[in-house]
Amino acid sequence: MSKNCVTGFSLICFFFTIFIRSRCNFAPMLSHDELISLINEKPPLVEKMIDPDIQVQPNGVELTLARVEFHDGPGSIAFDNSERKLPQTKNLDFDKDGWLHLPQGSYKIVFNEIVNIPKDIAAIAKPRSSLLRCGVTVETAVWDAGYSGRSESLLVVYNEKGFRVKKDARVLQLLFFRLGEEVRKGYSGVYQNENV
Repeated sequence: MSKNCVTGFSLICFFFTIFIRSRCNFAPMLSHDELISLINEKPPLVEKMIDPDIQVQPNGVELTLARVEFHDGPGSIAFDNSERKLPQTKNLDFDKDGWLHLPQGSYKIVFNEIVNIPKDIAAIAKPRSSLLRCGVTVETAVWDAGYSGRSESLLVVYNEKGFRVKKDARVLQLLFFRLGEEVRKGYSGVYQNENV
């Protein structure tokens, strides 16, 4: 390929990027200081934190483990939520030192913190990298604008030898993004104010 072709291709990519950015409204991820400011508002962005100085990170807020439950039955979902059926779950008890050994499998987890998402913000979450290094992950849905509650997620232990976790462990980092504009109607589904 000639030098002119490479230069031409680079220019096309450059101008395409400028075009896309000019047409899209990118939602910036909130930084540490913005998070602190929102945590100090009423209602706080995140409340019931064990130690905000540790949990508020440069790019998100770490959520901690309140309880672990195992699924004890089937669930179902359809287009219409009237046909949704959540499976029964049973609580797993931490030992006297606050530890729990989880065999390979999937578990519902509930966090200590209560999240209050304003109408101009949404959030997604990622597991802490230490979990991934242990052969464990956390699966989540989107935290919609307007949602409030003590959230639940799915902890999956892939490690064939299992995984030990302690109560109040930091397991997830919640990343907040400012929307292009405030939504007219915030989240109002069945999980609003869950576990509060």
